[in-house]
Formats: sequence, C-alpha cells, structure tokens
Amino acid sequence: MGNRLTKITTRTGDNGTTGLGDGSRTLKNALRITVIGDLDELNSMLGLLLTEPMPEAARTTLNRIQNELFDLGGEICIPGHTVMTDAHVMFLDAEIGRLNATLPPLKEFILPGGSRAAACCHLARTIARRAERALVALAQDAPVSALALQYLNRLSDFMFILARTLNRNAGVADVCWQRLPSPSESH
Repeated sequence: MGNRLTKITTRTGDNGTTGLGDGSRTLKNALRITVIGDLDELNSMLGLLLTEPMPEAARTTLNRIQNELFDLGGEICIPGHTVMTDAHVMFLDAEIGRLNATLPPLKEFILPGGSRAAACCHLARTIARRAERALVALAQDAPVSALALQYLNRLSDFMFILARTLNRNAGVADVCWQRLPSPSESH
C-alpha cells in the first residue's frame, strides 16, 4: 500500500467543513461527522484500554474491534456505502456468549469501576452507546445500515461483559449498586 496520507494539514477545513469519502464536503458539526467522531473517540478509548494488563484473547478481540470500528467509520464517511456484515455482529454475539458463560449470574446492578481495565471498559461502553444514539439520529435523515446499529448495540454489551471478566481476572469484585437511604430517611 502506498502512502495514503502524504499531507496532514490541508487547510481545507479552515472554513468549518470537512471532506467525506465520496469527495463531498459537509459541516464539521453535521450529524454524520458527530457519528464519525464518536467512533474515533471509542476507538481511542479502546487504545487506552489496551495499555492495561489483560488476557491475550481479550487483547486480540479488542484489536479486531479497533479495526472494525475504523471500517465502520469508513462506512459512515461514504454515504450509501456499507461495510458491516452479519459476520461482524455474530462475532460479537459469540464473544459475549463465550465470556458470559464464565461469569456468575448478575444479582445486582453493576456500577462502573473495579479494576482500572474494567473502568476503561465501562467508559468505552458509554461511548459506544453515545455513538449508537448519534447513528440512530443520523438514520432519521439518511440511510444507515441496520447492521451498523446492531454492531454498536452488541459492542456496548460486549464491553460490559468484558469489564466483568477483567475484574474477575484481576481478583477485583464488581462494584454493585446499593440503594442508599434518601437524606430524609437517614435522620
């Protein structure tokens, strides 16, 4: 592959627009760009998560997901283009099933936290949910692949299960929600 990015500073965005993959230009605050930005932020969060100790299988899966998120960003960048397939969603379904089978059943709601790696997973989960909401909003105005929506929905579920798995592997308990008495009940 040749050099794709020979020039990073083009100055073409100085007027508040950015180029899409089909050569058209759009405002930097357009919903399509918001989705792309959310996907980029999610991918960056996964990069941070990957600096944490974790089993090699989780690392391999997260590396794959990073590449798939980059592909998904490309799909969103080219209106009408699709990249995501059933296989992408089925992979996440399989990973969720594989990891969840090793975890004890949930009896309480889980708060973000535990180990640092699990906390990073929870942050990635919330970014995935934001990206999903932005993609749903984009779908109201433009064609969006149903598989792209499914992928982001599954990815947030996967991040929740991975957080629990990484806590267990680190010997750290999940942080369970506890109903606290209201200030009027505590007197």
